[in-house]
Amino acid sequence: QVQLVESGGGLVQAGGSLRLSCAASRIIFSINTMAWYRQAPGKQRELVAIITSGSNTNYADSVKGRFTISTDNAKKTVYLQMNSLKPEDTAVYYCNVIAWMGDYWGRGTQVTVSS
Repeated sequence: QVQLVESGGGLVQAGGSLRLSCAASRIIFSINTMAWYRQAPGKQRELVAIITSGSNTNYADSVKGRFTISTDNAKKTVYLQMNSLKPEDTAVYYCNVIAWMGDYWGRGTQVTVSS
């Protein structure tokens, strides 16, 4: 069973940066997409950024120009570089991998941005 483990969350002041990582417990074959979602208290989970097997990326309008999604060559780790953070970015961030084998989720990492 593949496990995804997120790290890199924490408390940061507005305008600061964080880099989230999501590591898979083993290589996942035939990946379609790798993505980051977030869920703020009282809100639905929303897509933040997604990268396809062909390295095409897409971002939520609210993070365009501030966040960057990337992967390592082996596609065992997906990153989310978050710059110019705002208080409204505060949420639990989850990584997601969709592959031929299945749809995998991490347990999340808390990001808190203070004003």
